[in-house]
Amino acid sequence: MGRHLLVCSGGGHLKQLFTLADRIGLPADDQYWVTFETGLSRQLLAGRNVLFARYAAPRDTLNILRNAQLARKVLRHSRYETAISTGSSIAVNFLPLAARMGASAHYIESAARADGPSLTGRILALDPLVNTYSQYPAWSGGRWQFRGSIFDAYDAGPPADVGPVRRVVVTVGTTESYGFRRLFEALVPLLDGCEVLWQTGTTDVTGLGIEARPHVDHDEMLAAVAAADVVVAHSGTGAALTAIEHGKCPVLVPRLASHGEHIDDHQLQIAAELARRNLAVMCRLEDLRPEVLADASARRTVRLESAPPFQLEGFAPSEYTTHTDNTKEWVS
Repeated sequence: MGRHLLVCSGGGHLKQLFTLADRIGLPADDQYWVTFETGLSRQLLAGRNVLFARYAAPRDTLNILRNAQLARKVLRHSRYETAISTGSSIAVNFLPLAARMGASAHYIESAARADGPSLTGRILALDPLVNTYSQYPAWSGGRWQFRGSIFDAYDAGPPADVGPVRRVVVTVGTTESYGFRRLFEALVPLLDGCEVLWQTGTTDVTGLGIEARPHVDHDEMLAAVAAADVVVAHSGTGAALTAIEHGKCPVLVPRLASHGEHIDDHQLQIAAELARRNLAVMCRLEDLRPEVLADASARRTVRLESAPPFQLEGFAPSEYTTHTDNTKEWVS
């Protein structure tokens, strides 16, 4: 059993916490994960101590309550030195209770929140036993400390001499509650003649004449992104990071709450921040053009040789005794 409890939902929250765990200085064998069961979590956390919680969509009261019961069960069974989360609702289930059971509790607000904390963050900031962190210095202060960003590990690289766009990855994540049909309707005529991997999530693409893939195996997706001329994605942190990690400058098209594509407009914040860092091209759906794809295909991102550490309050990395008994558990 790991000495450090890492709790988060799937997608971008998981990608962020997985990457930040290394910058915090947590040995893999000392980590115990609680997250949702997805293709990404199964593959990213293979060989680690993992407990799969119930999937809880935004404002999903029933499964949020079920995960609260799970938190009590987990924390009665084991004690942890630290408990860390990047959100979302599952953080509220675990962090306050873990803090009262003796763990040093830390909530790192998602990089999706460029202008202030999420509802989860606002709730946890009320708890004096939970340390809270912003990934943006502009709104840090008071209860919110700035220790760096997930994007600090990357920079814009030199442009590449490329030919026409031929191979494209289109991905909208696996958010179970929201589709993004407008994006596919705009891209189908634009990508005529291209080789396209269409990862569609829960979007109904009936009548669009494409080979829809609601879910794509994580390794297959990584290979497709690496081979693509350009990646077009919704503005989720997970999709953006996957492209950036493979040297691509993705075209990010934010989902909009006004069209029922997400619970709010936080994807505008993600796209704007990555565009500011020259790590992505932010494009509103009505502005999608061939020249936008061509511009993005010529841009490159680079991983820095060493990202700065992410220092938690009161936590200093040290030598640990590692464990080899990496078991997995599933919760139905």
